Amino acid sequence: MKKYLKLLRVEQWVKNLFVFVPLFFSGNIKNFDLLTKSIFAFIIFSMAASVVYILNDYNDIEADKKHPEKRRRPLASGAVSKSKAISIFVGLIIADIALVFFAQTYFQENLWKFAIIIGSYFIMNLAYTFRLKHVPIVDISIIATGFVLRVLAGGSITGISISQWAILLTFVLALVLAIGKRRGELINAQVSGKTRRALDGYNVQFADIALSISITLAIICYLMFTLSPEVQAKFHSRVFYTVLFVVFAFLRYLQQTLVYNRTESPTKILYRDRYIQITLILWVAAFLIQIYFKK
Repeated sequence: MKKYLKLLRVEQWVKNLFVFVPLFFSGNIKNFDLLTKSIFAFIIFSMAASVVYILNDYNDIEADKKHPEKRRRPLASGAVSKSKAISIFVGLIIADIALVFFAQTYFQENLWKFAIIIGSYFIMNLAYTFRLKHVPIVDISIIATGFVLRVLAGGSITGISISQWAILLTFVLALVLAIGKRRGELINAQVSGKTRRALDGYNVQFADIALSISITLAIICYLMFTLSPEVQAKFHSRVFYTVLFVVFAFLRYLQQTLVYNRTESPTKILYRDRYIQITLILWVAAFLIQIYFKK
Protein backbone atom coordinates (compact mmCIF):
# COMPACT_ATOMS: atom_id res chain seq x y z
CA MET A 1 0.00 0.00 0.00
CA LYS A 2 2.86 2.36 0.83
CA LYS A 3 4.21 2.30 -2.72
CA TYR A 4 0.77 3.18 -4.14
CA LEU A 5 0.33 6.07 -1.70
CA LYS A 6 3.76 7.24 -2.79
CA LEU A 7 2.67 6.94 -6.43
CA LEU A 8 -0.33 9.16 -5.66
CA ARG A 9 1.99 11.51 -3.74
CA VAL A 10 -0.49 11.78 -0.89
CA GLU A 11 1.98 13.91 1.07
CA GLN A 12 1.58 16.57 -1.65
CA TRP A 13 -2.15 16.83 -1.00
CA VAL A 14 -1.33 19.47 1.59
CA LYS A 15 -1.14 21.87 -1.36
CA ASN A 16 -4.83 21.29 -2.00
CA LEU A 17 -5.70 22.87 1.35
CA PHE A 18 -5.74 26.07 -0.68
CA VAL A 19 -9.32 25.17 -1.66
CA PHE A 20 -10.27 26.07 1.93
CA VAL A 21 -8.88 29.60 1.60
CA PRO A 22 -12.19 31.23 0.50
CA LEU A 23 -14.10 29.46 3.30
CA PHE A 24 -11.53 30.41 5.93
CA PHE A 25 -11.23 34.08 5.01
CA SER A 26 -14.99 34.50 4.59
CA GLY A 27 -15.49 33.62 8.26
CA ASN A 28 -17.83 30.74 7.36
CA ILE A 29 -15.70 27.93 8.75
CA LYS A 30 -18.62 26.95 11.05
CA ASN A 31 -21.05 26.67 8.14
CA PHE A 32 -21.46 22.90 7.79
CA ASP A 33 -22.87 23.05 4.24
CA LEU A 34 -20.01 25.21 2.94
CA LEU A 35 -17.46 23.15 4.87
CA THR A 36 -18.82 19.96 3.29
CA LYS A 37 -18.54 21.53 -0.16
CA SER A 38 -14.95 22.56 0.52
CA ILE A 39 -14.12 19.02 1.66
CA PHE A 40 -15.57 17.67 -1.58
CA ALA A 41 -13.46 20.19 -3.51
CA PHE A 42 -10.38 19.07 -1.60
CA ILE A 43 -10.99 15.39 -2.36
CA ILE A 44 -11.77 16.01 -6.04
CA PHE A 45 -8.77 18.28 -6.51
CA SER A 46 -6.49 15.84 -4.68
CA MET A 47 -7.55 13.01 -6.99
CA ALA A 48 -7.01 15.24 -10.04
CA ALA A 49 -3.56 16.17 -8.72
CA SER A 50 -2.68 12.50 -8.25
CA VAL A 51 -3.69 11.81 -11.85
CA VAL A 52 -1.25 14.54 -12.93
CA TYR A 53 1.51 13.16 -10.68
CA ILE A 54 1.14 9.66 -12.16
CA LEU A 55 1.20 11.04 -15.70
CA ASN A 56 4.27 13.15 -14.93
CA ASP A 57 6.13 10.24 -13.29
CA TYR A 58 5.24 7.93 -16.18
CA ASN A 59 6.56 10.45 -18.69
CA ASP A 60 9.74 11.11 -16.67
CA ILE A 61 10.75 7.56 -15.74
CA GLU A 62 14.12 7.69 -17.48
CA ALA A 63 14.98 11.18 -16.23
CA ASP A 64 13.91 10.32 -12.69
CA LYS A 65 16.26 7.32 -12.66
CA LYS A 66 19.17 9.78 -12.91
CA HIS A 67 17.91 12.02 -10.11
CA PRO A 68 19.37 11.46 -6.60
CA GLU A 69 15.92 11.54 -4.93
CA LYS A 70 13.37 10.99 -7.71
CA ARG A 71 14.92 7.63 -8.59
CA ARG A 72 13.17 6.29 -5.49
CA ARG A 73 9.73 7.07 -6.91
CA PRO A 74 7.59 3.94 -7.49
CA LEU A 75 7.73 4.02 -11.29
CA ALA A 76 11.40 5.02 -11.59
CA SER A 77 12.45 2.38 -9.05
CA GLY A 78 10.22 -0.31 -10.57
CA ALA A 79 8.21 -0.77 -7.36
CA VAL A 80 5.03 -0.15 -9.42
CA SER A 81 4.74 -1.46 -12.97
CA LYS A 82 3.76 0.75 -15.89
CA SER A 83 0.58 -1.24 -16.55
CA LYS A 84 -0.50 -0.93 -12.91
CA ALA A 85 0.15 2.81 -12.98
CA ILE A 86 -1.96 3.18 -16.13
CA SER A 87 -4.81 1.25 -14.51
CA ILE A 88 -4.71 3.50 -11.44
CA PHE A 89 -4.48 6.57 -13.70
CA VAL A 90 -7.63 5.62 -15.64
CA GLY A 91 -9.45 4.57 -12.46
CA LEU A 92 -8.75 7.91 -10.80
CA ILE A 93 -10.04 9.87 -13.81
CA ILE A 94 -13.29 7.87 -13.83
CA ALA A 95 -13.67 8.20 -10.04
CA ASP A 96 -13.01 11.95 -10.17
CA ILE A 97 -15.62 12.54 -12.88
CA ALA A 98 -18.11 10.38 -10.98
CA LEU A 99 -17.43 12.32 -7.79
CA VAL A 100 -18.13 15.64 -9.52
CA PHE A 101 -21.50 14.33 -10.74
CA PHE A 102 -22.23 12.92 -7.28
CA ALA A 103 -21.43 16.28 -5.66
CA GLN A 104 -23.72 18.04 -8.12
CA THR A 105 -26.56 15.67 -7.24
CA TYR A 106 -25.82 15.73 -3.51
CA PHE A 107 -25.76 19.53 -3.26
CA GLN A 108 -28.49 19.91 -5.93
CA GLU A 109 -26.48 22.66 -7.60
CA ASN A 110 -24.95 23.19 -11.02
CA LEU A 111 -21.20 22.76 -10.56
CA TRP A 112 -20.17 23.29 -14.17
CA LYS A 113 -17.87 26.21 -13.27
CA PHE A 114 -16.14 24.05 -10.68
CA ALA A 115 -15.84 21.23 -13.23
CA ILE A 116 -14.32 23.64 -15.77
CA ILE A 117 -11.68 24.69 -13.22
CA ILE A 118 -10.77 21.05 -12.53
CA GLY A 119 -10.67 20.35 -16.28
CA SER A 120 -8.51 23.44 -16.87
CA TYR A 121 -6.10 22.27 -14.19
CA PHE A 122 -5.80 18.87 -15.87
CA ILE A 123 -5.38 20.27 -19.40
CA MET A 124 -2.83 22.84 -18.22
CA ASN A 125 -0.81 20.10 -16.55
CA LEU A 126 -1.00 17.94 -19.67
CA ALA A 127 0.69 20.78 -21.54
CA TYR A 128 3.14 21.16 -18.67
CA THR A 129 4.04 17.46 -18.58
CA PHE A 130 4.66 17.05 -22.30
CA ARG A 131 6.10 20.43 -23.25
CA LEU A 132 5.86 23.51 -21.02
CA LYS A 133 7.86 22.18 -18.07
CA HIS A 134 10.90 22.47 -20.34
CA VAL A 135 10.30 26.19 -20.92
CA PRO A 136 12.03 28.36 -18.28
CA ILE A 137 9.81 30.84 -16.37
CA VAL A 138 6.72 29.42 -18.08
CA ASP A 139 7.18 26.25 -16.02
CA ILE A 140 7.10 28.02 -12.65
CA SER A 141 4.24 30.26 -13.82
CA ILE A 142 2.13 27.17 -14.53
CA ILE A 143 2.89 25.77 -11.09
CA ALA A 144 1.78 29.07 -9.53
CA THR A 145 -1.38 29.14 -11.67
CA GLY A 146 -2.23 25.68 -10.36
CA PHE A 147 -2.45 27.11 -6.83
CA VAL A 148 -4.69 29.93 -8.05
CA LEU A 149 -7.01 27.33 -9.62
CA ARG A 150 -7.20 25.57 -6.24
CA VAL A 151 -8.41 28.79 -4.60
CA LEU A 152 -10.85 29.46 -7.46
CA ALA A 153 -12.19 25.91 -7.13
CA GLY A 154 -12.87 26.46 -3.43
CA GLY A 155 -14.62 29.74 -4.17
CA SER A 156 -16.63 28.28 -7.06
CA ILE A 157 -18.06 25.29 -5.21
CA THR A 158 -19.00 27.39 -2.16
CA GLY A 159 -20.14 30.48 -4.06
CA ILE A 160 -17.78 32.68 -2.03
CA SER A 161 -16.25 35.64 -3.86
CA ILE A 162 -12.46 35.95 -3.73
CA SER A 163 -10.50 39.17 -3.32
CA GLN A 164 -8.24 40.15 -6.20
CA TRP A 165 -5.45 40.67 -3.68
CA ALA A 166 -5.99 37.11 -2.39
CA ILE A 167 -5.69 35.72 -5.92
CA LEU A 168 -2.52 37.70 -6.62
CA LEU A 169 -1.08 36.73 -3.23
CA THR A 170 -1.73 33.05 -3.96
CA PHE A 171 0.02 33.31 -7.33
CA VAL A 172 3.09 35.08 -5.94
CA LEU A 173 3.31 32.79 -2.90
CA ALA A 174 3.26 29.73 -5.16
CA LEU A 175 5.85 31.41 -7.37
CA VAL A 176 8.13 31.73 -4.33
CA LEU A 177 7.83 27.98 -3.67
CA ALA A 178 8.40 27.10 -7.34
CA ILE A 179 11.49 29.30 -7.62
CA GLY A 180 12.82 27.89 -4.36
CA LYS A 181 12.40 24.39 -5.73
CA ARG A 182 14.23 25.27 -8.95
CA ARG A 183 17.04 26.78 -6.90
CA GLY A 184 17.34 23.55 -4.92
CA GLU A 185 17.52 21.60 -8.16
CA LEU A 186 20.27 23.90 -9.40
CA ILE A 187 22.28 23.27 -6.24
CA ASN A 188 21.87 19.50 -6.67
CA ALA A 189 22.73 19.79 -10.35
CA GLN A 190 26.18 21.11 -9.40
CA VAL A 191 26.85 17.70 -7.82
CA SER A 192 24.87 15.17 -9.86
CA GLY A 193 24.25 17.02 -13.13
CA LYS A 194 21.09 18.64 -14.50
CA THR A 195 17.98 16.49 -14.40
CA ARG A 196 15.56 18.98 -15.95
CA ARG A 197 15.91 20.73 -19.31
CA ALA A 198 14.31 23.92 -17.99
CA LEU A 199 17.29 24.39 -15.67
CA ASP A 200 19.25 25.59 -18.71
CA GLY A 201 17.24 28.82 -18.39
CA TYR A 202 18.13 29.34 -14.71
CA ASN A 203 21.15 29.84 -12.55
CA VAL A 204 21.53 30.33 -8.81
CA GLN A 205 22.03 34.08 -9.09
CA PHE A 206 18.86 34.50 -11.16
CA ALA A 207 16.93 32.26 -8.75
CA ASP A 208 18.10 34.32 -5.76
CA ILE A 209 17.03 37.59 -7.38
CA ALA A 210 13.69 36.17 -8.57
CA LEU A 211 13.08 34.71 -5.11
CA SER A 212 13.75 38.06 -3.42
CA ILE A 213 11.45 39.90 -5.84
CA SER A 214 8.66 37.33 -5.42
CA ILE A 215 8.86 37.38 -1.62
CA THR A 216 8.75 41.18 -1.63
CA LEU A 217 5.67 41.09 -3.87
CA ALA A 218 4.04 38.44 -1.66
CA ILE A 219 4.49 40.56 1.47
CA ILE A 220 3.16 43.64 -0.33
CA CYS A 221 0.14 41.69 -1.63
CA TYR A 222 -0.61 40.36 1.84
CA LEU A 223 -0.23 43.84 3.31
CA MET A 224 -2.61 45.29 0.73
CA PHE A 225 -5.02 42.41 1.36
CA THR A 226 -5.17 43.18 5.09
CA LEU A 227 -5.65 46.91 4.37
CA SER A 228 -8.33 46.47 1.70
CA PRO A 229 -11.72 47.98 2.69
CA GLU A 230 -13.62 44.66 2.49
CA VAL A 231 -11.13 42.88 4.76
CA GLN A 232 -11.03 45.78 7.23
CA ALA A 233 -14.84 45.76 7.31
CA LYS A 234 -15.12 41.98 7.65
CA PHE A 235 -12.42 41.58 10.30
CA HIS A 236 -11.09 43.84 13.01
CA SER A 237 -8.55 46.43 11.87
CA ARG A 238 -5.95 44.60 13.97
CA VAL A 239 -5.79 41.97 11.21
CA PHE A 240 -3.02 44.19 9.85
CA TYR A 241 -0.64 42.89 12.56
CA THR A 242 -0.77 39.34 11.19
CA VAL A 243 1.73 40.66 8.63
CA LEU A 244 4.38 40.01 11.31
CA PHE A 245 3.81 36.25 11.08
CA VAL A 246 4.00 36.37 7.29
CA VAL A 247 7.29 38.29 7.33
CA PHE A 248 8.83 35.87 9.83
CA ALA A 249 7.72 32.83 7.82
CA PHE A 250 9.26 34.25 4.63
CA LEU A 251 12.50 35.12 6.42
CA ARG A 252 12.70 31.57 7.75
CA TYR A 253 12.04 30.22 4.25
CA LEU A 254 14.80 32.44 2.86
CA GLN A 255 17.15 31.16 5.54
CA GLN A 256 16.36 27.56 4.60
CA THR A 257 16.86 28.46 0.94
CA LEU A 258 19.93 30.69 0.92
CA VAL A 259 21.77 29.41 3.99
CA TYR A 260 20.93 25.71 4.21
CA ASN A 261 19.93 25.00 0.57
CA ARG A 262 16.94 22.91 1.68
CA THR A 263 14.35 24.01 -0.88
CA GLU A 264 14.09 21.36 -3.58
CA SER A 265 10.84 20.24 -1.97
CA PRO A 266 8.98 23.08 -0.19
CA THR A 267 6.48 20.52 1.09
CA LYS A 268 9.24 18.84 3.10
CA ILE A 269 10.06 22.15 4.75
CA LEU A 270 6.44 22.51 5.83
CA TYR A 271 6.46 19.00 7.30
CA ARG A 272 9.84 19.29 9.03
CA ASP A 273 10.51 22.91 10.00
CA ARG A 274 9.14 23.62 13.48
CA TYR A 275 9.63 27.39 13.17
CA ILE A 276 7.42 27.62 10.08
CA GLN A 277 4.87 25.21 11.58
CA ILE A 278 4.57 27.27 14.78
CA THR A 279 4.35 30.49 12.78
CA LEU A 280 1.53 29.06 10.63
CA ILE A 281 -0.34 27.88 13.73
CA LEU A 282 -0.03 31.31 15.34
CA TRP A 283 -1.10 33.01 12.09
CA VAL A 284 -4.18 30.78 11.80
CA ALA A 285 -5.02 31.33 15.47
CA ALA A 286 -4.68 35.10 15.05
CA PHE A 287 -7.02 35.06 12.05
CA LEU A 288 -9.56 32.87 13.84
CA ILE A 289 -9.59 35.36 16.70
CA GLN A 290 -10.10 38.21 14.22
CA ILE A 291 -12.95 36.34 12.51
CA TYR A 292 -14.88 35.01 15.48
CA PHE A 293 -13.90 37.31 18.34
CA LYS A 294 -13.44 40.64 16.59
CA LYS A 295 -15.65 42.44 19.08
